[in-house]
Amino acid sequence: MVSLSQQVLRTQILRTDLAGMPLEWVDYKAAARLYFLGQVAYACGNPLMLLRGGINAQTRCRSSLQIHSIIATHGTHHALSKLREDYVPPLSNRTLFQRDDHLCMYCGGRFSSRHLSRDHVRPISGGGADVWTNVVTACVRCNNFKAGRTPEAAGMELLAVPFTPTHAEYIYLMGRHVLADQMEFLRAHFPRTSPLLRRLPTG
Repeated sequence: MVSLSQQVLRTQILRTDLAGMPLEWVDYKAAARLYFLGQVAYACGNPLMLLRGGINAQTRCRSSLQIHSIIATHGTHHALSKLREDYVPPLSNRTLFQRDDHLCMYCGGRFSSRHLSRDHVRPISGGGADVWTNVVTACVRCNNFKAGRTPEAAGMELLAVPFTPTHAEYIYLMGRHVLADQMEFLRAHFPRTSPLLRRLPTG
């Protein structure tokens, strides 16, 4: 059984720029390094852990560092390109399955990742592209049945329209065990029409 301390150490810290634009997830070691280098401007998340260091030979005081769940760091150059309207986050099966909540977009069943696949709504063989707006999560059975056909040709109906996530939505999809305060922070950066809002708990 994983102890509480191990769970905390595995928790991801949300890193943002000075304006609060979500940038990435970092582990506690990377966060501590950012604190040490003076890159953390302020913390806007809940206290997550207290790291203790060595004892100063002169003052006899032991150093300590409070790590928060959300930290804002100096520099905005990493975020500028992600603020463009034409920004498209990289597509992967992991984030695709997260986008669709691990539901097959044809039969509606929820499956583990190993029983899911990436389906191209308009097949590649028919000129379809491997992009967010043309891919959905499908169970292996439905994908095999649909084969190289469109949903209409296969007599299947899509349960949701595929969409391209914004950077903030993508950061959420990339997260593992997102904490409540981190989720609330990311929610504030989602578009009002985001399909993800319907399934996230409200604070």
